[in-house]
Amino acid sequence: MKKLAIVISLFTTVLGVRAQAVNNGGTAVTPPPDVLVVKQNTFDFGKIPQGRPAVTTFEIVNTGSTPLKLDNVQASCGCTTPIWSRDPIEAGATAEIKVGYNAYAKGRFTKMVTIIYNTNRTKTLTISGEVYAAPASSAPENSSVELLKQIN
Repeated sequence: MKKLAIVISLFTTVLGVRAQAVNNGGTAVTPPPDVLVVKQNTFDFGKIPQGRPAVTTFEIVNTGSTPLKLDNVQASCGCTTPIWSRDPIEAGATAEIKVGYNAYAKGRFTKMVTIIYNTNRTKTLTISGEVYAAPASSAPENSSVELLKQIN
């Protein structure tokens, strides 16, 4: 009896999921058009010195007819920091998302930043580049300066 109840329950669940994916006319439901457009979703910093943070700005546009609110903007790791306005983006308006990278670790990097909006929609931004070891001092030592220091 328990097995029959489980089978009926699973069958009902499958039918319920199928019914949600199809509208009354029998065709698949299409999602609403995407209203968030990112003008450029990737940025390559090129070569940046270690320990010198780098920042870029991504421009986004609300192509919808109602204000759009970004629910969250989150980076794939702690070395990347997104900054954005919590205010709604008016219809047809543009906004900016600044993305900073701390450049602590040497080597190539590729980091993702996910924009979450309209409760369950997402867009992904990508930053990349290469961090090189910066020189220990700002300029090479000058032996003439050391000689002058000894004389004085």
